[in-house]
Amino acid sequence: MTVKKTKMFDVDGKKVSLEELIRVYKKSKNTKIIRSKAEEKRINEQKLKPYQAELIKLQKYLENTSQKMIILFEGRDAAGKGGTIRRVTRYMDEKHYRVVALGKPTEEQKTQWFYQKYIQHFPRGGEIVLFDRSWYNRAMVESVFDFCTKKEFGDFMNGVKGFENDLVRQGIILVKLYYSVTKDEQARRFARRKNDPLRQWKLSEIDLQAQERWDDFTITKYNMIKQTHSHSAPWTIIRSKDKQLARLESIKVILNSIDYEGRDENLNYALNPDVVISGAREIEIMDAQITSTGKFIG
Repeated sequence: MTVKKTKMFDVDGKKVSLEELIRVYKKSKNTKIIRSKAEEKRINEQKLKPYQAELIKLQKYLENTSQKMIILFEGRDAAGKGGTIRRVTRYMDEKHYRVVALGKPTEEQKTQWFYQKYIQHFPRGGEIVLFDRSWYNRAMVESVFDFCTKKEFGDFMNGVKGFENDLVRQGIILVKLYYSVTKDEQARRFARRKNDPLRQWKLSEIDLQAQERWDDFTITKYNMIKQTHSHSAPWTIIRSKDKQLARLESIKVILNSIDYEGRDENLNYALNPDVVISGAREIEIMDAQITSTGKFIG
């Protein structure tokens, strides 16, 4: 019987096996990757800070002028809405903003005027309210999964532009953001949520069906944007495959929505056209997809 002899190497006066060298090398490589990702994240967060400082100025201006702002964060599941909201509000004065994320309607709310549960959360003078999903739930999730009747959906689509026009006419600054992510990237983010115990709470039963109903959501998105984009309450589409870019560009959109005092003119407020698309342009792009391929790409 032949006994396999382990080859040993001399490292700083110590005998080390090839297997041990490989193990140490892999560990070192993984450590470098982790450090590299952490450094990249730190750099990205630093890039946001000058713009986050501008958000504080904007917030102060709204407070001083008693103006009201509503920001809607809509889009597919795992498109990056929550992470963006956290970056937008990170350094804001907590007394003058609120994040509203409503659950499914109660039995009492089902008997009320549809907008009633949202209106009770509207901002007072000098306040910003950020809706993590909004009344557009009726046009998206409720419509796709038949959580509302066809009449309820039709009533919403026929009336929402008038509702929003009235809000703007009464002086509310309304920013509507729709986060668009690719199907492959959504699947990757779902897989991460499923395997990460710190993110598993984000994965709902609806999320698990999002990939299967991808085309249904795409068609619903098209109809929603086309019918509810208006001059007074336009949609802004955020391509969010790159989360960091999406967060930065979202903050720029918000800063550009109002001419506040003390703006730092040395910052670049120009929007990245690869990330930020107007609702009207998005419809043109989707119409072109239908014309050239017979279907929507995403």
